[in-house]
Amino acid sequence: MRSFLANGLAASLIASAGLVRAQYSIDTDDDIKKTASNVAWDMLQYYSGNETGQTVGILPGPPPAGDYYWWEAGAMWGTLMDYWRCTGDDSYNDLIMAAMQHQAGPDADFQPSNVTLSLGNDDQGFWGMSAMLAAELAFPDPPSDDPGWLALAQAVFNTQANPDRHDDTCNGGLRWQIPFSNNGYDYKNSIANGCFFNLGARLARYTDNSTYGDWAEKTWDWMYGVGYIDNENYHIYDGAHVQKNCTDINKAQFSYNTGVLLQGAAHMYNYTKGSKKWETRLDKLVDATINVFFPNDIAFEISCEDHNTCTTDMLSFKGYTHRWMAVATKIAPFTAEKILPVLAKSAAAAIKQCTGGDNGRLCGFKWKSGVYDGKTGVGQQMNVLAAVSSLLIENTPPPVTAKDGGTSKGNSDAGTKGDGSFQNHNKPATTADKAGAGILTFLVLATACGMFGWMSFGE
Repeated sequence: MRSFLANGLAASLIASAGLVRAQYSIDTDDDIKKTASNVAWDMLQYYSGNETGQTVGILPGPPPAGDYYWWEAGAMWGTLMDYWRCTGDDSYNDLIMAAMQHQAGPDADFQPSNVTLSLGNDDQGFWGMSAMLAAELAFPDPPSDDPGWLALAQAVFNTQANPDRHDDTCNGGLRWQIPFSNNGYDYKNSIANGCFFNLGARLARYTDNSTYGDWAEKTWDWMYGVGYIDNENYHIYDGAHVQKNCTDINKAQFSYNTGVLLQGAAHMYNYTKGSKKWETRLDKLVDATINVFFPNDIAFEISCEDHNTCTTDMLSFKGYTHRWMAVATKIAPFTAEKILPVLAKSAAAAIKQCTGGDNGRLCGFKWKSGVYDGKTGVGQQMNVLAAVSSLLIENTPPPVTAKDGGTSKGNSDAGTKGDGSFQNHNKPATTADKAGAGILTFLVLATACGMFGWMSFGE
């Protein structure tokens, strides 16, 4: 974090007194591009991976070393890819390229050795979705001796389709955590399965390979059947424990759970040539997302925002939801009439409160008040960057496919040994390994339980 953030509280007090005028405008396309450029620049002041002695591709962390877990950097690079796509500004493309390739790890499946002992399926999934995005946007291809974007996405999908990650508890579904020694291994949640569904749907559309589509259908059916997707109102609930056969559903709602399914459903709608089944599912998800997370058409994190209990992770969810809803309008155009006006109003509210910091333009988390809340960070900047960049979505082409503009190099065996069997990343853990992983998961779960006492992890 840079020193110019130090006076955030003072700036907040001045803003609340009505003495600070928002610097940003989104009145024209040029205004949008200028605003997005400044927000992106301020976001990247938190990134030091391009400095000597630092690790390429990650944000400061994980706690207690810094605020951010590994997965959020993967989400940030995806946000910057969308920024490039919408604005045409390629200033950060070299950073994105270096980060994505470095964090892919020795087996090119986003399971680098520095995170395997604390790795969740959702963590890996976010990096995989960013790799998939690079393929869909025809982002510049890496050098020929490095894995292609499509191959990286396929590697993540294949490792998560590994039978070792799917068991009979709760009649299927991915667990939250991958190492069996971690707290959270006994929890099957919507974001882990949502990322897998999302990646499968997008790979199906990109490659026209029905295997991916079949997995997406199977994952949706499991989430619907177990009750994570409310059968009546399409609210998306967080997860449940395997010891209870996934019947103790934690009904907390987070926007990224709904958003990741919405984008995946839009891809399934497109992949199935506009099937009525996926049209209905997508339409219900759009309505649920707007009704729950956009009261008065302004993004709002219902489970934590009013109570000031959002964790660092949760402070980044609004941006993903904006991005995923925006791209849905390109591949399922019938959704545009509902989605685009909401995203426009939400973005206008987002920039209004960006009056913090020494530069007078840093963004907070709470958009509905129109006043900077005194707290900024990667998530807050990323949210506003996504909201502003997405205003240009109507001027961008839809995501490409292998048959229509896609150039990314794929490998259907990525993530396996090449003979259909899977790489084993779960080396026997030493006492020190277990202690390290235990610290990480304790920090995650202690924070979650503190915010949401009704989440009974490890019962």
